[in-house]
Amino acid sequence: MADESQAPTVAELTRGSMAPAAKLAYRPYWWEAAPRQQSNATPPKGADVVIVGSGFTGLSAALTLLRQGRSAVVLERGVPGYGASTRNGGQIGSGNQKFRVKRLIALRGEKKAEALLREGVRMLDYIEHLVTAEKIDCRFSRCGRFRAAVRPEHYEAMARDMEDLKRVAGVESFMVPRAEQRSEIGSDAFFGGSVLPGDASLHPGLYHAGLIHRITEAGGQVVGNAPAQSISQSQSGFVVRTPLGEIACKDVIIATNGYTDSLVPELGRRIVPIGSGLIATGEIPEAMFSGLLPKNRVYGNTNRVFYYFRAAPGERRIIWGGRVGRLAANTSPKAFRHLARDMLRVFPVLAEVPVTHAWDGQIGYTYDEVPHLGRTAQGIHYAVGYCGTGVSRATYFGHKVALQLMGGAEGRTAFDDLAFPSFPAHPVARHAVPVVETWYRIRDATNT
Repeated sequence: MADESQAPTVAELTRGSMAPAAKLAYRPYWWEAAPRQQSNATPPKGADVVIVGSGFTGLSAALTLLRQGRSAVVLERGVPGYGASTRNGGQIGSGNQKFRVKRLIALRGEKKAEALLREGVRMLDYIEHLVTAEKIDCRFSRCGRFRAAVRPEHYEAMARDMEDLKRVAGVESFMVPRAEQRSEIGSDAFFGGSVLPGDASLHPGLYHAGLIHRITEAGGQVVGNAPAQSISQSQSGFVVRTPLGEIACKDVIIATNGYTDSLVPELGRRIVPIGSGLIATGEIPEAMFSGLLPKNRVYGNTNRVFYYFRAAPGERRIIWGGRVGRLAANTSPKAFRHLARDMLRVFPVLAEVPVTHAWDGQIGYTYDEVPHLGRTAQGIHYAVGYCGTGVSRATYFGHKVALQLMGGAEGRTAFDDLAFPSFPAHPVARHAVPVVETWYRIRDATNT
């Protein structure tokens, strides 16, 4: 655990600089309870399925395959769990936050919008089912989500959207006006908000470790330091080449999301990685902490460049996330000062509280801001593109793509027939992300 006595305070981090003796741990807070384990395993010569990527998607797919009697090996280019699945905020929603209901209906039609929204709810229910059935101790809790309105007009728009969500998908929610918002959050920075009581949280490090444990118990393998270097077709399926040897298999699943590269070019040009940064505070005094998050929910806001936060499970610490400061290195306090500034705008009382951890990860964004699963023209299965709502989506899509691979009707989803568009000028899109984010921040600040 990082030494809180030497950690910079929230106020100091807002300046993007620290005293010479100050220390900030540039690693996920979640790793304190669930350290990443080096893998010394050697991949087998053959398996029914090879899965590329050891995040929630790949592990969920592997567990489903193993429970159905298939052999599966998961390949990871580095240490298993080093990527985004142990770097997120541990907030679990239905995945419906990207579009207002009316916007989704305008884009997809009411019948398809309803199907997508209702399946989003099933994603949330599925992760609870998996955690319960597999007895994974990851601090799962149906704590609910409070989404704060940054402007008065946002509150009214959100109220209409919650009505539409109830009408179209049966999702329960309630509105909290500004006069009552201190029952939900100890801040006057907002203009009320909405509560989705069914949303949840977990400890992503413990969840990831629990999935790996169940996979190895079931006879599967998760092999680290074994990047998939190429995938070629063979008479019996595919051959996946790694630095540790080749693996013959019947099927391949790509589960790399924000770390998708040119291994399968058809997928590489359809995903743009976007940086997401988080910070964790030290222990907050009980007298102060009790008034900040009185319902212990997960929290977000209505800005275009939004931030999100929650308490660490069972502790008086706040985990605060948002987009990463890409103009600075991810081992520089400057990369995280905007997160500290947002935190102080909401909770000025935290100015002298230490910040112990700072880290980032990569989110996989699609051009249409919708996740996708399916098969490439070559016959390679994939599930990618969660656009920042990946805890429930990745778990569910991993399960579903495994079922699809096995040919079962239960693998069908409302997402199966969605076209998966490429990014126009993909290399340009990757480099344009910081520019677009800055523009959105300006618009958030000026209400345009």
